[in-house]
Amino acid sequence: MTLKETPVHQTVKVRGLSGEGPVKRRIMDMGITRGVEIHVRKKAPLGDPIEVTVRGYELSLRKADAEMIEVEQI
Repeated sequence: MTLKETPVHQTVKVRGLSGEGPVKRRIMDMGITRGVEIHVRKKAPLGDPIEVTVRGYELSLRKADAEMIEVEQI
């Protein structure tokens, strides 16, 4: 399952990142790495952006970036 498919108000744990190069680096710079818990707070009507809480910080992710984050339910 990817972060894009995660329902709103659910907390998930990151299993891995499937992006490469600068895209993967941008995601990791946000503090999203393997084992981190992410809480999905809100999704825009068309799914872009997705607002999440990571390590106490509130972030907005693009739909394309959320597809590259593999997650599992806690």
